[in-house]
Parts: sequence; C-alpha cells; structure tokens
Amino acid sequence: YTLEEKNTKGQTWSRQEWAYARLGDVFSTRVPGNVTANYMQTLSDAENYISSYNIMMHCLRNEQGEQLWQEPMALLSHWNLRDELKSNYVAGDEAMRREGEDKQEMIYQVMLRIIRQEIPECVINSDKLLWCPQTNEVKGERLEAKDKNIASEPDTRYQQIINIFHALQQIDAYRPDAPSHVQRTFNHDLEVPKEEIERLFTQLIESEEIKQVAHLIEYRLGRELRPYDIWYDGFKSRSSISEDSLTAQTQQRYPNALAYEQDIPRMLMTLGFEQDKATAIAQHIVVEAARGSGHARPCVGRNQPARLRTRISDKGMDYKGYNIAVHEFGHNVEEVISLYDIDYYTLAGIPNTGFTEASAFLFQGRDLQLLGYKAKGEEAKGEEILDMIWGMYEIMGVSLVDMAMWEWLYANPKATAAQLREAVIAIAGDIWNKYYAPLLGEPNCPLLGIYSHMVGYALYLPAYPIGNIVQFQLEEHLATYKTPAEFAQEYSRIYQQGKLTPDAWMRGAVGEAMRVEPILNAVREAMKR
Repeated sequence: YTLEEKNTKGQTWSRQEWAYARLGDVFSTRVPGNVTANYMQTLSDAENYISSYNIMMHCLRNEQGEQLWQEPMALLSHWNLRDELKSNYVAGDEAMRREGEDKQEMIYQVMLRIIRQEIPECVINSDKLLWCPQTNEVKGERLEAKDKNIASEPDTRYQQIINIFHALQQIDAYRPDAPSHVQRTFNHDLEVPKEEIERLFTQLIESEEIKQVAHLIEYRLGRELRPYDIWYDGFKSRSSISEDSLTAQTQQRYPNALAYEQDIPRMLMTLGFEQDKATAIAQHIVVEAARGSGHARPCVGRNQPARLRTRISDKGMDYKGYNIAVHEFGHNVEEVISLYDIDYYTLAGIPNTGFTEASAFLFQGRDLQLLGYKAKGEEAKGEEILDMIWGMYEIMGVSLVDMAMWEWLYANPKATAAQLREAVIAIAGDIWNKYYAPLLGEPNCPLLGIYSHMVGYALYLPAYPIGNIVQFQLEEHLATYKTPAEFAQEYSRIYQQGKLTPDAWMRGAVGEAMRVEPILNAVREAMKR
C-alpha cells in the first residue's frame, strides 16, 4: 500500500490488517546484499571518524595566551562542544559571567573552524599542541615555539558525506519506486511528505512566539544575542543547580555502566511502572560505556537486548553522560515495549525515528526527577516550554540545512568534498540569513552546519524536530494523567500501537495529527507568566 492508502484506508483497518500491510512493506525492496553491506560499511567508517573527533579544551588558548579550561577535558565534536557551551550560561557576578562568555566565544570559533575545515589537522585528538582558535595559530609545548607550517584538515569531514552519497547511489539503482535517498527518507522511512515537514518547521521558525522568546533571552543575558545563543540553556531548571554538584552526584551513584544498569528498575518505578513491569523491561536493557557521545541500539528480535551506551570516565558518569544516558534510556524503554508487548511482530517498532526520539525526550526531561529532585511547579514548567521551543528553533534550522544539502548532492552528483564544503557553508549561510540573523546577528554565519549527524548519518536530522513536535503533544496529553502510575500505563498503551503511519499513530495516541499550534499556544501562556 502507498502512504496515502495507509492513511486513508487504514482508518478502518483492524490490527491484523495493519500487520498485513506492514508485512507487505518487508518485500517492497530488492537491494542486493553486497550493495547494502557496502553502504553499512561506509556509514560505519563515517561514524568512526566522528566518534574519534575530540578537541582537547585544556590545550586551547585565547589571543592573550590564557588557558580557560584548567582541568584536562576532551570534548567530542559537536555534541560535547555544544553541551559545554550550554553549561557556561552561569549565574553569578560579572567576572563569572564574563568567564562563561569567553569560553562560549572560544567554542564558537572552534566550531566555525571545523565547518570551514580550517581547523589544523594536528590538533584533533592531540594534547601535545596549543591552539588559538581565534587566530588559528598552533604552538608547541612552549608558547614561544610557534610552528608556522600547519596543514588544515583536508576536507575529511565532507569526504565522509560524499562517500555515503556514492554508496546510496548504488541503492538508488534498485529502487525505481523511490530512486533517491531524499525520496526514500520522507516517503518510506519517515512517512511524512517533505513538503509537510518543511511547512511545519518554517511555521514555527517564523512565528512571533520565537521572536518574543529571543527578546526574553536578550533581556536575561543583558546583551545583544550572539549566534551561539541558539543553544541558550538558561530556561532549564538544572541551570539553577551547579553542574559540578550534579556531576558529583552522578559519579557517586554511577561509578560504572553496571551501576546504571542495576538502577534501571528503580528509575522505572519512580516514573510509575509497577515493580514487576519495571523488572521485566530492565532485564532486556544492557548498559555499556560509549567511545562516542552515546546512543541506543534496539533489540531486533526477542533474543537480543536493547543496548544503552554513554560516556563514562574512570571517575564515573558525569552529568553530561548521565543526561545522555537518560535520553538513550527513553529509546530503550520504547524499544522493549514496542517489541515485547506488541500483538503482531510486523507491527513491532514505531512509525519513524522521530517517534522514538519523542520517547527519549520525554525521559530526558525527567532526568532530575530520577535523581530525587521534586517535580517542577508551574513556573518551572513554563520555563521548560520556552526551552523546548528554543531548542526546536535551533534543530529545525539545522534540519533544513541537512535537507538542502542532500538536495544539492543529487543536483551535483559529481561534486568533490571541497565543492560540498562550499555548498554547505553557502546553504547554512542562506538559511541563517533568512531565519536567524534578524535575531542572532552575524550575516552568513555557517553555524547550522556543525552537527555531526550531517556527517555520520544520512539525512537523520529531521527526525529530531519531528520528535519534538510529537513529544510536546504527548506531554500535553500525558499531563491529564495525574499519578505516575497513570502516566506509565498510558505511555505503555501509546507505544504498544507499534509501527502505524505517523498520522494514524498520532490520532491513536492523542486524537490529532502532528501540529505546532499546541506548543505555540503554550509559549504564549508561558510568556504571560
């Protein structure tokens, strides 16, 4: 059945008829195994590149030769760089705020060097050299021993994307129904038309509510907004709690992966799951240390565990790692419920990756609750809504860049890595000028091109804002269930729907299709408060 047929005829289908429709989808493609294997290997190579891309923050120096990070700190691009930038929105005296802003400006310059491939190749993963991102100078162990013959990274970042594109072109030949990765992503994988996704994204990005939130952030910061304020983190309730304090708690509680794994039943019961159910879900989840930023791997069959991975140092799990772990935990719980509690195996799963992201966001937003902090009051909930829409503003722009990049690749199939770099910088700059420069300044800024997902994953980014839209509608719906037990019961019912189309799943979950109006309405109410 086509997507249109599923969304219309499916309104009257039984569960068994839906299961038959999904069984038919299993046989909709005939891609040879060696072509698929080549694509998977190419993705793996790109992921290995990204997973090994660390910046040693204690080796960075500003133009005055000052060291801003005193303790050894290796941050993965872009995830950890972004999270460190967020953590420096600190309350305190003028000196503390200035120190935070200096660090943010330096991280911003690092990101620009990476996007433009101006970063010296020798400083990636190296703690032997000192690097000034503002001037792009690299120095030896002594500041006086400057090396003037430093080569930039040779477009390695963009070559990964080119490699993935060429591997996908081999698949295109076997998919006459959808002969491009762009078509397959939206019509088959996400099952939401590209035009509908663009409409939803631009409706929110261009809204008056976004402008109001930007003015509020500017007022709170007491300065004009900078491009990196796209990651403003001052709305989160944890911003009033020292990250060092949270890290001390998480490192004590989770000295290793096993400690987190053993705590899963307790966390599920905190969220309202009955003990037997919490134990049953937990026994299907394995926690492991990650070399990269962290991720979840689903259980494909009922003899396999779901895997949760996050970064854990020899000191234990810091707060950044914990926050990621709770996000991945949300993936795992959905993965277990939508496999083990499903009525027909061909309905196992969710409509698209945005819907598992929605579950991950639901859990991630409760990370402090799982550490024993009280549930948020009305004011905190209002702040959370503002934080959510500002995050959607950011990730929707990044997604539009990703989408436009893939359209460009298919229009320029013989492009080199250098040509792709210039195209991405131009695309990111154009989208920035249209939707972001009026609020954040700096025309032609390419910052939206920093996401590592663009490199290691083929057109995955739109799933995140879809997940945000779904998450808010789920949050609004689940808020009507007052006790933790009711929350857990309704969450389970919703994710037991399985792999329907997004439209059918949303109507079954909350009674309406995907819309951005609910969060815009909520933002207006939050702004009143």
